[in-house]
Amino acid sequence: MKRLLILAAIAAVGVAQKRPITHEDVWTMKRPSGLAVSPDGKWAVVSVSEPAYDPAAARSDLWIVPVDGSAPARRLTQNKQSEGEAVFSPDSRTLAFTSKREGDSDSQVYALPLDGGEARRVTSIPAGATNPRWRPDGKAILFESLVPPPGEDTSPKYKALIFETSPVRHWDRWLDGKKPHIFTQSLDDGAKPVDVLAGSKLAASPGFDGVRATGDAELEAVWSPDGASIVFTARVNQDTSTHEAGITRLFRVPASGGEPSAITTGRESYSNAVFAPNGKALFAKVERSEDDALYSASRLVRIDWPPSGAGPKPLTENWDRTVGSVAFSPDSSRIYMTAEEHGHDKIFAMSANGGAVTPVLEVKSGCYEALAIPAKTAGTKLVALWGSMTHPLDIAVVEPGASSHRLLTDFHSAKLAGLDLPEPRHFWFTAKNGKRIHSTMVVPPGFDPAKKYPLLLFPHGGPHNMSKDHFFFRWNEHLLTAPGYVLLSTNYTGSTGFGEEFAAAIHRDILRGPAGEIEEAADAAIREFPFIDGSRQAAAGASYGGYLMNWFEGNSTRFRCLVNHAGLTDNTSMWGATDGALYWERRVGGPVWEQKGAWRDQSPSAYAANFKTPMLITHGERDFRVPVNQALDIYKLLQRRQVPARLVVFPGENHWVLSGENARFHMKEVAAWLARHLR
Repeated sequence: MKRLLILAAIAAVGVAQKRPITHEDVWTMKRPSGLAVSPDGKWAVVSVSEPAYDPAAARSDLWIVPVDGSAPARRLTQNKQSEGEAVFSPDSRTLAFTSKREGDSDSQVYALPLDGGEARRVTSIPAGATNPRWRPDGKAILFESLVPPPGEDTSPKYKALIFETSPVRHWDRWLDGKKPHIFTQSLDDGAKPVDVLAGSKLAASPGFDGVRATGDAELEAVWSPDGASIVFTARVNQDTSTHEAGITRLFRVPASGGEPSAITTGRESYSNAVFAPNGKALFAKVERSEDDALYSASRLVRIDWPPSGAGPKPLTENWDRTVGSVAFSPDSSRIYMTAEEHGHDKIFAMSANGGAVTPVLEVKSGCYEALAIPAKTAGTKLVALWGSMTHPLDIAVVEPGASSHRLLTDFHSAKLAGLDLPEPRHFWFTAKNGKRIHSTMVVPPGFDPAKKYPLLLFPHGGPHNMSKDHFFFRWNEHLLTAPGYVLLSTNYTGSTGFGEEFAAAIHRDILRGPAGEIEEAADAAIREFPFIDGSRQAAAGASYGGYLMNWFEGNSTRFRCLVNHAGLTDNTSMWGATDGALYWERRVGGPVWEQKGAWRDQSPSAYAANFKTPMLITHGERDFRVPVNQALDIYKLLQRRQVPARLVVFPGENHWVLSGENARFHMKEVAAWLARHLR
């Protein structure tokens, strides 16, 4: 008994020594990404970013670990420049990756033999190389690179951007006419790269482009199983985006070059093509046209290979979830997928021919992503990245029939050991509209249920996103609660992971309904949890979350203060300046000039007469998704109404605050504003 008391006392001291997380803890946490698994199942590789406030001190190297767990992860490369996009050769003996070395101005492809030796340069292309993929015989690599429009003056004395079609800019950059092309590079000495799209009518068409996320467009190119052709995704009507729903299709082009032939047709958009290990079928994601559904879950289809003309066969049309990453059992009989569900990213499985989708294991904490399965092994072994709100990403292995995973890497334990990071709680209630609404709740460090804590509402952005159990670097939940707040993140109507209908129902009711659910969630939490001080409430949000903050400004009096990052203020001026067009009209309720639907009724600026709540406004000047004029609009309205407000603009940042010192200052501003009004 005495020994047990001593151990308990030691454990209590250990708990007491834990401290709240700081921004430095969050920012300098290692960040694994780009998981690759060798076909023989022996190795897993990730690119591990190690951020620093001084950019010169930051690094990103490749790390390798045996999948059987027989040895700890080790650093595979040592380079001051970032290295990523790793992919194993078919024989598992060589790793291709992209990096800047030897004075490269843009990333190039390098190949590193795993049995010893230095990485050798594979490409030397002026615009840089991305997305390398090995030919099935291991004797060549394909990659993508941007190509300027024909006849462009490459060294003009003037500086001007000229447009005759839309869009003119994307995310944080003006579009300069460069389009992605696919190149093949033989590994024979002296071989030159071949642009397989050069001279094609498709690549020369004004509507041709790749898939755009937050950077340059990508074609998502993959080799056919015999290496004779390449399958890729391309946008076919980029030039008509102001008045026509976008369409992306799958194409096939000979590996030697030529005119691509379409694999898919129609108005649906296809992406993320991948072949089964046996090479007998091509799988891809599909989304319905925005003409038919403004929000569509990504579903999986199967296409016979070689194409039989039968068209894509839907596989998950009866499964009400959006397909994430996809992997196959080595015998190609089973498909494994990740998908968002109720605050987690889970792993599911189904037959490769379709049928019922079932969970692989019960997920009680965290999220899985970047799912991979070795293609040349006797059994099925799932490798993925896993992380949670209290544990940033590590490599995990899920054995068949296992109830949980085992971690292959341990990138974070030394830092996490001294931090007080309470596990998130999952909170459900029934809203007045009859919907069951889910929230994640995080209590502060040193939590004492007998005390009273202010409530901070933090709805996610998107809106097609989900508050879930993962480690957030830009708006870390535990950092927000560190001063002594309870944080509630509500998955309002429009959130993903709760079915397609739930996500799509936000359109035409873009603010009023979701905002009401968030306030109802706060009321329900205050009733259920006596440690919440309902007299001290604040709210913070970014992107669509910032849009909600601006709505609360004119439509709620419950908050002592608000924090709005990159939030939309006026629907009409937003439409004119944002990088999108038709989507906004369909989401709000008709052409902008008609001002019907929610154009005025659910525009935060329309309620300026009611503005009373102090607001902190932060914005990146290079944000072309929600342009900085939206921050200037809300700030001027608050000034005009003589409401306390503080405007912080980051000239070098886009929709996100990504540089270390700016991010630290940003969170310092947020913490100071909340403390001023909640203490």
